[in-house]
Amino acid sequence: MSDRSNAYQYEMAEHQLPAIRSTCELSRKSVSDVSALLYDAARDGDPANMFMRMFYILSAIGQTALALDMQAKALAHRCVFRVTDPRDATLKLLAVAGPGDMRDNTPLDFLIEHADVRLDLLYVALPSCLPPLIPAHDVAFIALSAEDKHRAMLAEIAHMLERWPRPHINHPRNILNCARDRASALLQNIAGLHVPMTVRLHRGAAHQMASASEAEAEGADGAYRFPLTIRPVGAHRGEGLARVDDRRQLAVYLAQNQGVSEFYLSPFVDYRSDDGHYRKWRIALIDGKPFICHLAIGDDWIVHYAHAGMEASAEKRAEEAAAMRHFEIGFAARHRNALAAVAERLALDYVIIDCGETPWSELLFFEADTVGWVHATDPGDIFPYKQPAMQKVFDAFGALLRRKAGSRAMPFD
Repeated sequence: MSDRSNAYQYEMAEHQLPAIRSTCELSRKSVSDVSALLYDAARDGDPANMFMRMFYILSAIGQTALALDMQAKALAHRCVFRVTDPRDATLKLLAVAGPGDMRDNTPLDFLIEHADVRLDLLYVALPSCLPPLIPAHDVAFIALSAEDKHRAMLAEIAHMLERWPRPHINHPRNILNCARDRASALLQNIAGLHVPMTVRLHRGAAHQMASASEAEAEGADGAYRFPLTIRPVGAHRGEGLARVDDRRQLAVYLAQNQGVSEFYLSPFVDYRSDDGHYRKWRIALIDGKPFICHLAIGDDWIVHYAHAGMEASAEKRAEEAAAMRHFEIGFAARHRNALAAVAERLALDYVIIDCGETPWSELLFFEADTVGWVHATDPGDIFPYKQPAMQKVFDAFGALLRRKAGSRAMPFD
């Protein structure tokens, strides 16, 4: 145990805070509501709450830069905020979060939308930023992602947990297992699982690869054999993701992405099904058990649910409905051992994986993270089958919270 961790002594107290509108609640509002929401937030007599409410509203409409400015102003006042506070709350959840946009921390409010759980946020930049008394809670959830910018904070939180008064979910050191290169290394040599080896390259090394001979480019283990996928380190949602089939295309890609200093490269795997579609499954691994969150069916190898045309295709929705209805005896049964091994090696209580299936019927791993969007906000008249499937996810998450809290749950005043 480090000397630094010995210096941390944490005590808890109730913080009397009004709840702000969560991202989940705002997602059910329309664009026409924005003006009224901003007006109402501006009238909040608590400056910290006012700015944080504006952060959430502006984030919901895609005004990220302005939203982050509002967040910085809020955090200048305090670092503790209440997101949900149901009258019948029986469990207190504290999210240990970091400054950033909506992709930087686990969106927990979607997981507990109708649960009897109070959610507080504790923003951590450095231990010196913590309040003298941390919010009273039954269990803490480490909400930061594995991005490079969070590594220092995750290291500090790992030390803090050595003197933390309550149980926690997702150890900071294991969150780093979700980094693309680390995850691909951890998950090699699992029966029934195909994980393309991902390497992280500086721009100079990528340029050398683009100008190397074929034998040199393949590398000792063939990890660089074309075709490859390439993306900037730190990019999300397919930003900058491309397939390069040879050294010339790699050189063109590098020329088109001059401002990027590091890249992830992986062998391209054609996982197209016999009908010509690509299928990407989003799976939540909660306490080691798999739960389906969605099945996206697209025409391009870069599949994103929002752009896969699911809402417009009754045929695709029917397939997703069947996949959700029969998940336990279908996909989960086919890949039971591989999914269990992934959960064991990532060593996280809660983690989201995106995956597919290879033409030779293995589970194809794409990525893992702890901040993936898991929700039940799709229109019920179009996606009526999603609510039962997502309720299984939410119930499992609630069970995880209560198992972790155990008999140490604190009474409400």
